[in-house]
Amino acid sequence: MSEHVEWSEAETPAPSASGAVTPADAADAARLVAFGLQPKLQPARDQEYAELLRRHREDPAFARLADAVAAGLGLIVLEVSPRAGMAVTAAEDSVFAVRMGDYARRTAADSGDRFLHGLAHLAVAALAFPRPEDLADDGYIGRVTVNGVDAFVRQACRRLEERAEAQGENTDPATDAPGLEAAWRIWARRSATGATKDARRPAASTTGIVAKALAFLTDSGFLQRTGDESGGTYRTTARYQLQVRDMAGSAALAELLDLGVVPVTDGTPSLLPAEDTDDLDLVADAGLPLHAPSHS
Repeated sequence: MSEHVEWSEAETPAPSASGAVTPADAADAARLVAFGLQPKLQPARDQEYAELLRRHREDPAFARLADAVAAGLGLIVLEVSPRAGMAVTAAEDSVFAVRMGDYARRTAADSGDRFLHGLAHLAVAALAFPRPEDLADDGYIGRVTVNGVDAFVRQACRRLEERAEAQGENTDPATDAPGLEAAWRIWARRSATGATKDARRPAASTTGIVAKALAFLTDSGFLQRTGDESGGTYRTTARYQLQVRDMAGSAALAELLDLGVVPVTDGTPSLLPAEDTDDLDLVADAGLPLHAPSHS
C-alpha cells in the first residue's frame, strides 16, 4: 500500500536506473493518476492501466513521480494495487474535493438538508463495515440496501432521542447545528417515502436521500448496484473500503457505531429489535443489510 505523499520543491524524484526522469516518464505518471481519477475503470480490463500499475510497483523512481503528481493535484494516494488500481481521495483543498454542501445543493435540497445527506453517507459506511476487522480484511465485501440504511438511521435516531432524554438535554436542535444530535430529530420528522402522483420516490424523503447517496457512491466507483430489492441493493468495492479506512477515525462515524444499533456476532449484523416498532415508522420490507466476507 502506498503511504500518503507529502511533496515539496525540495524533494525531486530520484533518477531511474536508465537515467534521469524524462518528460515521457512525467507523462506516464500523469496518465496513471488520470486512470486513478476514473474510479469505475478496472485495471484488469485495461492493459495500459495494468502496465502502469506494474511499473509503479517495480520502479521506485516512477512511483515517487506518480505520487508527486497526485500530491500536486491535492490528491492523497490510498493504495496502488491490481485490486484497487491507483486509489486516490481528494484533500480538503483539492479542486477534486466534493464538499457536502456542494453535494447537497446538487440535490436541490435546502441548507438544513445537508446534514441529512451527511448522515446518510455516515450510515452507509457504518453498515458496510461495522467492525474494524471488516476494514482490515481486503476480501471483505459489505452489502447495503436503501430501505435498510433508512431503517438503521431511524433506529439510531431513537437511540439518540433516548440518550438526550436521559441526560435532560434539549432535543430540538436548530437546523443549522452540525452533528448527529442535530440531525436525528430532522431525520425522524421526515417522511420515509412520501408520495408523488407517478409513484416515484421523492428526493426529499429519507429513502430518497439514501438513494441519492448510494447512487453517488456508485457513480464514484465505491459501490456496485446488484439488484432492485428493498429500494436498491449494493455491494462495496475495494475503493470504498479504502475510503472508509481513511475516514474511520472521524468522530461522527465512531459515534454512530457506538450507538450499538448494529450488533455483530458471527459477521452478520442486523438491526436491533425496537421495544415499540410502531414508533419507529420503519419503511416496509426494510431489507436489512447483509454483510459476508468474500474472498472470490
